[in-house]
Amino acid sequence: MTWQRDYSERIMKSAALPSAELVRGEGSYVWDSEGKKYLDFLSGIAVNSLGHAHPVLVEAVSRQIATLAHVSNYFATPPQLELAERLRRLSGAADRGRVYFGNSGAEAIEAAIKLARRTGRPRILSLQNSFHGRTMGALSLTGKPSLREAFEPLLPNVSHIESTIDALEKAMGPDVAALVVEPIKGEAGVVDLPAGYLAAAREITAAHGALLIIDEIQTGAGRTGEWFGFQHDGIVPDAIVVAKGIGGGVPIGALVTFGEASDLLIAGQHGSTFGGNPLVTAASNAVLGEIERAGLVENAARRGAELSAAIAGLPLVDEVRGKGLLIGVGLSTPVASAVVAEAAALGLIINAPNDSSIRLAPPLIIGDVEVAEFIEKFTSVLHASASKGTP
Repeated sequence: MTWQRDYSERIMKSAALPSAELVRGEGSYVWDSEGKKYLDFLSGIAVNSLGHAHPVLVEAVSRQIATLAHVSNYFATPPQLELAERLRRLSGAADRGRVYFGNSGAEAIEAAIKLARRTGRPRILSLQNSFHGRTMGALSLTGKPSLREAFEPLLPNVSHIESTIDALEKAMGPDVAALVVEPIKGEAGVVDLPAGYLAAAREITAAHGALLIIDEIQTGAGRTGEWFGFQHDGIVPDAIVVAKGIGGGVPIGALVTFGEASDLLIAGQHGSTFGGNPLVTAASNAVLGEIERAGLVENAARRGAELSAAIAGLPLVDEVRGKGLLIGVGLSTPVASAVVAEAAALGLIINAPNDSSIRLAPPLIIGDVEVAEFIEKFTSVLHASASKGTP
């Protein structure tokens, strides 16, 4: 196909050849250049919170780009200030909270690393098999050796520990600046933390004067059935990192600090030319406003429970993980890639983070029709994959 040749000739070989060329989207559906329709249950990897071409987002972006798109960080704009206040309110950071805007999750993680360094302590803790991004600092935190090895040496003084309370207690000390942790390990296959981990992490870090930084890039913006994943545990972190779903498809990331952590970074210590420009912040305000107006946080909780219950008894399903509309399906055999291909053939987009896991992250707008269609197609896919046997 022409697009495949063009992709191979023009795009850096840092990613595999895509399986399709998508040209249009509406709601929870996309169409490829061959005219095939797909039910999108990945939503750009937990990005398209409102699905595709949502009128609220279209209107907000159209209005803002016709007014003021970019001014640099030498100036403030109304959408920027509105979004900062919205994030403070939704996260619970409130009046002592502060917001730093970047352009992606990885950039927000880089800001979080600088925040940790400002404590004057050298060491940062992260979890094994975690994922925090691919820039050099974010990659240093990522607990996947296969991703790090080609680029070492990376940032020093990062310790990757087991995802247990005991390992955290043993690793903690006066040299630890921060623990950076995902409430659910998305790229690992949507893997939950042990019960009580975040509450214990809050107690342990506080007792040692270390920051607790929660990576909400994939779990934020209502995806898990709360506005942010940490809120399921009733804790107050020192900072959260957000991106993906807060922009609904427009590139934006942010670091939100709580309490005394808000005083660590001072003028001149960090910045971004595009971070928090009026175009992206207007888009994010529209997305988060619609999530709130339409009750989509509650919808994520309800639809996630429906999907998880329906999936649990299907062929090849060993376990169902995650919360809300971030769902991991653990397979009994390592056929995840074949399952993804079979699903695409039936017009269903899902993802395989590893050989034995399927990740589901549909738009938060899904309703009865999309849930029923997914269950029908996914059931057919798993029955077909099971009948072919283990490779």
